[in-house]
Amino acid sequence: MWYQVLNYFFFVFHTLFTLFNITGWIFPKTRKWNLVTLLLTAFSWFVLGIWYGWGYCYCTDWHWRVRELLGYHDQRRSYIHFLLLKLTGIDFNEQMVERATLIVFLLSLMMSVCLNAADFKKSRQERIRGVR
Repeated sequence: MWYQVLNYFFFVFHTLFTLFNITGWIFPKTRKWNLVTLLLTAFSWFVLGIWYGWGYCYCTDWHWRVRELLGYHDQRRSYIHFLLLKLTGIDFNEQMVERATLIVFLLSLMMSVCLNAADFKKSRQERIRGVR
C-alpha cells in the first residue's frame, strides 16, 4: 500500500517538477525558484552524472526502486521516455526523446538565466533610482 502511494507521488511530483522546469521562467513570480530547480536538475544530470551516469536523477532513481518493489520492471534510461510511454502508449525513439529533453532543458535554462538577470538588473536600477 505504502509503495503504491509513493509510486503515485513520484508520478505527480516528478511530472510537476518537470513541467515547472519547462515553464517556470515564464512567470516573473516563479523565475527565481525556476532557476533553482533548473540548477538542481543540472547538478543531478551533469555532476552526479559523473558517478552515476549522464542524466542521473534522484527522483527517477527513487521511483524506479519503488516500482521494482511493486513488481514493475518497466524502467527506461529516460524518465521522460517512460512518462511519454505511460501517458500516450507510444514507444518513441529513446535517443530522440533524450535529445529533445536536453534541448528543452537547455532552452529553459537559457530563458531562466536571461530573464532572472534582466529582473535583477531592473530591480537594481529601481533601487538606485529610489536612493537618489
